[in-house]
Amino acid sequence: MEAMKLEMDSLSSNEEFARVVVAVFMSRLNPTLEEIDDVKTAVSEAVTNAVIHGYQNKPGKIYIEAVIEEHTLTVTVEDRGVGIANLKQAMEPMYTSDPSGERSGMGFSFMEAFMDQVQVETQPGKGTRVTMKKRVAG
Repeated sequence: MEAMKLEMDSLSSNEEFARVVVAVFMSRLNPTLEEIDDVKTAVSEAVTNAVIHGYQNKPGKIYIEAVIEEHTLTVTVEDRGVGIANLKQAMEPMYTSDPSGERSGMGFSFMEAFMDQVQVETQPGKGTRVTMKKRVAG
């Protein structure tokens, strides 16, 4: 097992950094470009959700952990923001809690489409943890 942890400020500008760090870490699995793009997209969506919804664009920390076991990459993105009051509703395609109307509400749908498994744990007032798994053929 190999693992890495990253703690960063909840800024939209850190989303690209998070994508690249996880992509470089997973490179030791010898993934295809498509597998790298899938993981980068999922990480991007999870980090963006933490910034926009978890912290509502206010200061906070985002915690990312990536673990490689055999041919599987597990990425966890966690915030200690407002949490999700209705997880079932939040997981529905097109649903967004962003009042600006600029968000498509497809974050969880994209994560589920690009990763093999997505698990969301949340507690209102405490934050959200998204755990995603991707099997890499290598």
